[in-house]
This record gives sequence, structure tokens and C-alpha cells, in this order.
Amino acid sequence: MKKIFLLIIATLVLYSCNETTSTNKSNVGDSSGNINNVSVFIDDQLWNSEIGDSIRKKLAAPVDGLQNEEPLFNINQYPTKIFDGFVKKGRNIIFIQKGEQNTFSAQKDTYAAPQNLFVISGKSAADIITVFENKADEIITSIKQGEIKENQRRMNKSLVDDAQLEKLFGLKMNIGYGYKYDMVKKDFVWLRKEFTSGYNSILIYTAPIAEVEKDGEITQNIINLRDTIGKQNIHGVIDNTWMETDKAYPPYLFETKINNKFTYLSKGVWYLKNDFMAGPFVNYAIKDTKNNRYVIIEGFTYLPAKAKRDHVFELEAIINSAKIIK
Repeated sequence: MKKIFLLIIATLVLYSCNETTSTNKSNVGDSSGNINNVSVFIDDQLWNSEIGDSIRKKLAAPVDGLQNEEPLFNINQYPTKIFDGFVKKGRNIIFIQKGEQNTFSAQKDTYAAPQNLFVISGKSAADIITVFENKADEIITSIKQGEIKENQRRMNKSLVDDAQLEKLFGLKMNIGYGYKYDMVKKDFVWLRKEFTSGYNSILIYTAPIAEVEKDGEITQNIINLRDTIGKQNIHGVIDNTWMETDKAYPPYLFETKINNKFTYLSKGVWYLKNDFMAGPFVNYAIKDTKNNRYVIIEGFTYLPAKAKRDHVFELEAIINSAKIIK
């Protein structure tokens, strides 16, 4: 009976192996789950082996740019036999089992919407690891993109007016509830969201293309720009304090796109010069060739002694909604 039950489950989740499929959202209910949570359905014997080690190494890898290690995703492991009912409504699901073939399937909105469902099967433990590791980057990218959209959807229920950004920078951005304009100048805006023991901040400013790309030293040029902006505008309550890039944590530099515009993404750590405050930042330099400039949108977090991953992720979700309209 148990074998028949597992065979039925395998048939259901493997019906589109090696393909990316999508169902009509009207046929499924809403998905559930906290941001950056992943449900992994794999039997205990496999989870407590090198297969589980491989999964944890990829999905729980440290997030770039944070002072303290925090995992990329929170992983919840369940045995495959309970894959039924409400657990199928999770937003991010990975289903892994041994089978007669080595297969991978990436499905959208199969049992709920929005939903990422990844199904992996292998003839042996080594085969499962090979399939998973070959597809790990794809899985991570799909989950991160989906979580940004989900975060944006939740924030879009109550947005802050972005008229001042449109007026000053020709910029539209979906700013989530709780953010307030802390400083507004003709060439600089600071938005801040207060928490019980800290805050999230968003900075917007511009720089000529030549200044960002000078001598090909992109990372250093971005650091110089943000340090100049910090010294001019971001001060502590103590005299002679200002925000700088912490050189002890060399920033990571990536290339990405925002609203189809080429963008440099840098991640690192800021600190308050001559003070004790510090935290992570994400800096997006969006190339606006039409206006010969980079529009720079930076998010930074101050939450001492608390996890920061999801707060930084909220900043990234907001910034990824940016659109240059002039």
C-alpha cells in the first residue's frame, strides 16, 4: 500500500519532467509561506546523507554582504509521504526522490499561485546530487526572483507617494508602507522606515556615467561616490560622525538589470565614522544612457544584534521596482 501511495505522488509531481510548465492560476488557490522559506520534501535517510549536505550547502549558503552569516533561505525538510493537502500550497517546494531515471522538472503554479515547484529524481544518491548541483543556480535564481515579486506584492497593498522622486529624478518606485521622507534635496533623497530598535533606509542620487566608469574601477568609484554622499548627508547624533564603507568587508560587485536597464549591484557593510553604528548595504547603480547618468539607489539597514537578511531583501524588492521614465 505504501508503495502504491508513493507511486501516485511520484506520478503527480513528475508529470512534466525535464520541462518548465505552468498551470492556469484560476484553478489553484493562494500559496503560503514566509519570505525566503523553502520546503524540501525528501525522505529522512536521504536528507541525513551527503544529499542533504549538498542541498544545505547551496540553499543555506551565507548571504553576500552581511557582517554575520545568515542563510540564503530557511529550509524546512519533510518526508515525501506527507506531500499532500496544505503542504502542497507552499510557495517554494523542492521534491527529491530516487527513481528509475535522472530527471529535473521546474513547474510554476502547479498546486498554488505563485509557486515554484522543482522535482528531482535520480537512480542513485550520486545521481541525485549531480542533478541538483547542475540545476542549483537555476533553482536559486527562480526562488529569489519569485520572492522579490512576492515581497513587492505584499508592499503594494499600501504604497508611499513617490511624486518627489518623479519630480527630482524622473523615477517611479513602489515604496512600501512605513517609509517616510527623512531628507529631500534637489539632488538627493533619503527615505527611512523606523523599527523598534533600528531602521531601513533608501538613498537616491545620481552621478555622470564617466564618474562611475572612470578607469574601469567600478567598485572603487561606487565606494567613493557613496562615501562622499555619506559624509555630506548621513550623520550620527555625535558631532563629527558620518557614514562610510567599511573597508574590512570588501564589497561584492555584480551585474544585473532593473527595468531592462544595465545595473551595477554592490553589496557590503557601512559604518558610522567615529561611532559604533554599522550594518549591511545594497547599492544599485542603474545606467541611464539617455540622460548620461547613473541613477543610484541604495538601501542600508541598522538593526544591532538582530538578523538582517529579510530587511535587506525588502530594500532590494523596493529598489527592483524602480523605473526611469524621463
